[in-house]
Amino acid sequence: MDENNGGGPATTSGKPVDPRLLRYARASRWFFLVIGAIALAQTAVIVAFAWLLTRAVTGAIEGMPSAELVRTLGALAAVVALRAVLLWAREAVAAHAAARVQMQLRTALIEGIGVLGPEWLGARNSAALAITAGRGLDALEAYFGRYLPQLVQTVVATPLIIAVMWWQDWISGLTVLLTLPLIPIFMVLIGLATRTVQQRQWQTLQRLASRFADTVQGLSTLKVFGRQHRAAASIEKVTDDYRRETMRVLRVSFLSGFALEFLASISVAIVAVSIGFRLIDGSLTLAVGLFVLLLAPEAYLPLRQVGVQFHAAAEGIAATEDVFDVLDAARGRTASPSQPRAGGVPAPVLETAAPVAAAHAPVGERARNERDETLRPSEQPLATPPTSTRPRLELAAVRVRRGEQWLPPVDLTAGPRTVTLIEGPSGAGKSSVFAALRGAATFEGTATWNGVDVRHLAPTEWLAWAGQRPGLLAGTIADNVALGDPAPDRAIVRRALDLAGAGALDPTLELGVQGAGLSGGQAQRVAVARALYRHLRGAAPVIALDEPSSALDPETEARLWSSVRSLADAGATVLLVSHRTSARRIADAVVRLALRQPQGPIEVLA
Repeated sequence: MDENNGGGPATTSGKPVDPRLLRYARASRWFFLVIGAIALAQTAVIVAFAWLLTRAVTGAIEGMPSAELVRTLGALAAVVALRAVLLWAREAVAAHAAARVQMQLRTALIEGIGVLGPEWLGARNSAALAITAGRGLDALEAYFGRYLPQLVQTVVATPLIIAVMWWQDWISGLTVLLTLPLIPIFMVLIGLATRTVQQRQWQTLQRLASRFADTVQGLSTLKVFGRQHRAAASIEKVTDDYRRETMRVLRVSFLSGFALEFLASISVAIVAVSIGFRLIDGSLTLAVGLFVLLLAPEAYLPLRQVGVQFHAAAEGIAATEDVFDVLDAARGRTASPSQPRAGGVPAPVLETAAPVAAAHAPVGERARNERDETLRPSEQPLATPPTSTRPRLELAAVRVRRGEQWLPPVDLTAGPRTVTLIEGPSGAGKSSVFAALRGAATFEGTATWNGVDVRHLAPTEWLAWAGQRPGLLAGTIADNVALGDPAPDRAIVRRALDLAGAGALDPTLELGVQGAGLSGGQAQRVAVARALYRHLRGAAPVIALDEPSSALDPETEARLWSSVRSLADAGATVLLVSHRTSARRIADAVVRLALRQPQGPIEVLA
């Protein structure tokens, strides 16, 4: 990322206003139009105020009739009132626009992360993204409320006021025209010296948030191993860094403000001295001299304020840069979606031993009838199996990338009414297969559902997944089970909990952050219920469960296996990762992964 945002009004894109703002936040377009109209009206009011005040002063000196003087003073009061109304209108428009843009950018950010997928998100710091979407975009209030209105005011008012001054007194107009560039020059000089200050402050804040989130999440482990004090000291150090960066930002702001005020004051003084000498020698009338002198500070004020307000808006500017980077990446992904690799493309060299062949074999009706009847539920089928088509999940030579290595290839075929069990030691790549299917890992080879490459399908269209980590959110149990459903069905929520062995839990129970309020086994069952609910709602024909019984006792595990088997018999395509040997009792096929090439034949459950 560029680092051009320093003491002067320039974003990291090198422009006063990033053009991507207009692209990703439509509310900003009408904002600039309305603010431009208000700035034009304010400029007219400034000129009118100077002219009326000049007329009142010179009229009083020259003996203007009282009635005319009263009318002039009345008009002056009306102009002052109008200027106040315009200031209020600008504040109201800016506040409304800031709220709209915040909402649009947050929505676009969430949609962009959805487009980029879990693989991209897994490589990013979620706490830093949360800070950007939260506090960072909240800082847009200063950006829209102070910086952008002042920037538009500068673009509109400064040229018009200089033109009026030149029209009345070309010497004063030329003086302003020659001295005005000193202000942006000094702003650039200050920016060159301190251009990374605001960005460093923002990055330090993100690092502080990340460190705090990681420490809170692992606090119990840190305490057991006696490392909690070191973690607290680390947070204290980052906090102190943030304090120092904030003080640097304040010093830059004060230095910039002082420099701008000093230059503007000197420039106005030059104009005033010039007018004074010409009033003495009679080459300039009092009315013109006073009128131009009243306009001179107004010519410098907008540009001075742009530099001052830039520092107040720096945090919002830095946050929008981060948001725009995400949206640009999502736009690039949408414009050129990744295509599946051709079968003839050479596979990457593996860092591990020779790959493990994957095997599967359907179980016939005889074996299906011989399965332990205790695993069969007495309920009616949970879903209607497809009759016209039988879509299948097919993986052919799928190699998943994990870090810098490529895991051994996997081949499997799974269809409706089947449970496919994936076994293997830790590190063999069982969970990585699921990560590839849900778009959270890069892979080579072919993976299709119903003939369509899964890389061209959103996981929400076909896959219901429960991972080893429950991933619960703050809210009720029912909210977690029906996550993503705009119109949750309470009966199906209850049914999913029953199938997952969590029927004793109250769906209305409020959970804390990361599911606080439940034991590990209960949280795991709620996560499984979430996947089952998605299938029962007809949103996902494939159910992928990763170690769903690792925290369950044998009795609860047996009930869970019974439910999984019943779902498969009712038409679901079930993929199951489990270390438990009891999972074999419900499996139609076993795909065994190993870290090394097996010496004997591949084991197939039949």
